[in-house]
Amino acid sequence: MQEFVDRQLYKRYVSVIAHCDREGKVMPLVIEWENQKKYRIDRILEIRPAASQVGGGGILYRVRIGSQERRLFYENYRWFIESYTP
Repeated sequence: MQEFVDRQLYKRYVSVIAHCDREGKVMPLVIEWENQKKYRIDRILEIRPAASQVGGGGILYRVRIGSQERRLFYENYRWFIESYTP
């Protein structure tokens, strides 16, 4: 029998390299962690206003990085992801 463990989600602020076109459309290209490791965003699956499960919200960019899907938020000129590690 598998035991389910509730995992706490955290709001984790990250650095993002993004492209802003002349109409003001912002497209994230790369997420950079504290250790300077960079992850290229392979595909943007969805863009829409949304609330985060960890509080707050803003513009949700549902992105694919390799084989993983992540929820990346742009809120008040800052980027964050929902993470299981603070």
